[in-house]
Amino acid sequence: MRIVPAVMVAAALATGYANLEARTSCESLAAIAFPDAKITSTTNVAAGMFKPPARGGSGDEPYSTLPAFCRVETTLTPSADSDIKVEVWLPASRWNGKYQAVGNGGWAGSINYPAMAEALQRGYAASSTDTGHSGGDGSFALGHPEKLVDFAYRSEHEMAVKSKRVIAEFYGEPAKRAYWTGCSAGGRQAFKEAQRFPADFDGMVAGAPAVDWIGRSAQSLRVAQAVHQDPASSLPSDKYRVVHDAVLAACDAHDGVKDGVLEDPRQCRFDPAVLACRGTDEAHCLTSTQVAVARRIYTASEVPEVKRQIASLYPGSELGWATWAGAQPLRMSLDHFKYVVFKDAAWDFRTFNFDRDFVAAEHADGGTVNALEPNLKPFFDRGGKIIQYHGWSDPQISPGNSVDYYDSVAKKLGGAANLSGSYRMFMVPGMAHCGGGEGPNAFDMLTALEQWVEEGRAPERIIASKRKDGTVDRTRPLCPYPQTARYTGSGSTDDAANFVCRAP
Repeated sequence: MRIVPAVMVAAALATGYANLEARTSCESLAAIAFPDAKITSTTNVAAGMFKPPARGGSGDEPYSTLPAFCRVETTLTPSADSDIKVEVWLPASRWNGKYQAVGNGGWAGSINYPAMAEALQRGYAASSTDTGHSGGDGSFALGHPEKLVDFAYRSEHEMAVKSKRVIAEFYGEPAKRAYWTGCSAGGRQAFKEAQRFPADFDGMVAGAPAVDWIGRSAQSLRVAQAVHQDPASSLPSDKYRVVHDAVLAACDAHDGVKDGVLEDPRQCRFDPAVLACRGTDEAHCLTSTQVAVARRIYTASEVPEVKRQIASLYPGSELGWATWAGAQPLRMSLDHFKYVVFKDAAWDFRTFNFDRDFVAAEHADGGTVNALEPNLKPFFDRGGKIIQYHGWSDPQISPGNSVDYYDSVAKKLGGAANLSGSYRMFMVPGMAHCGGGEGPNAFDMLTALEQWVEEGRAPERIIASKRKDGTVDRTRPLCPYPQTARYTGSGSTDDAANFVCRAP
């Protein structure tokens, strides 16, 4: 989750800490007996002295300002082939009475220390898992189906259960609330938790969720094939800006404000053929082959056999096209087909057949990694809340994945009106994958979630900001989907106060 640190700290102080202290020693937690799990280390970490593995000393941000905490390291073995590492961090004082689990990115393979540090700064007891393997690629899954299950959802659930027990033992009482925060793979993990284990958490912040893991994998490989047909089909990175500028020239003003950002790129009817070279290839134009590649990047794919459409990238994403259309295919996608679908480390993406291999991947997955189950009623019936966000300019996970999933939940539960009390999605104009991009991309979703769960105040708008040279130079409201921000017609277009959220 993207957040301005000063805002984060101020929000934590404003809500107030419960000032709960430890009731037992950190060392005594080593005696906790778990089925299929073992606490391997308990360490009292002095304020500002945490040293993450393979990193520098105590001065490294964001660790130098951490308060004192008890660090608990555990190994979980829910299957004979499981080796799940989990860490739980427990504030030595001023615990806010709540638990926050933080998600991972990509294939995970490591503890998310920066996100744990952010949670600890807010007074949370926090936990993170490596999801059952080391390293950031998908090779762990080859010949290890149980490890794939650990990665897909089991490690997160087991972490939640064990972490809650450790918290209760340390403070002498259970956490009053449990939250999940994560982006990308961490967003997918949030939805797997809500779908499979609705009692684990009270609220979720799910950013750019990779819910359609297989769809993203297949669609990005389809683009990679188009790019790598032959040398002439390559789309040079210096032409990404050419296409992007043409998109803005065609569509930027459609939302009523010319600001370098598309409020809803689905309204942009841009054809890259307008950039076709009139003769030889030049820096400011696209060859006919490059036009075809650009069209491929924008075009969704139909898969009749599984009765759904697979979203592609949207206008506005061009500056990040190296993710799908660069010198190599997207590694996560390549690994999924290599190690999970075909179980062949030598598999060549050039042999990929979208229609045939997509169906094979869906059958192989069987809902293990994908998080597309639309029935969130058990989670909502317990009072669970979900805030989802996604950048419209995301070049790695199509924002269409989020829209399609949200719509599927609405359809399953009787319409979007039935979701507003439990599930709200905020699309972020101009934001890339989990942050970055040309639009306002810093915001505090967790405070909005806390207020919703704990005070019943549903988020009507969330303010996002953009910094330039260390100073905020633009703010803009993020609106609950399908609403969009509309300029009132007066005042600075860089000030969120001059925008309102309106339905389409």
